[in-house]
Amino acid sequence: MQVKRRSSFWFLLPILFNIIGGIIAYFVIKEDDPKKAKNCLYLGIILAAIPVLLILVPILIGVTLFPHFTPVQNMHYI
Repeated sequence: MQVKRRSSFWFLLPILFNIIGGIIAYFVIKEDDPKKAKNCLYLGIILAAIPVLLILVPILIGVTLFPHFTPVQNMHYI
């Protein structure tokens, strides 16, 4: 099977649209360049997982964004 080289600009799709862009790029170029198609899909998955991990992991281990912040009780507004 002859592999047609596709442009590296296809990596912009998963960079801009995360997993949706990776899926679109995968299905568009999978016949011509299967290696680049898989890499686009992997890039989209990784870029979608990074923000989830940055938010979810601190919550799961109990670290808050403001560790020394105590909410004020019975605050009266004037």
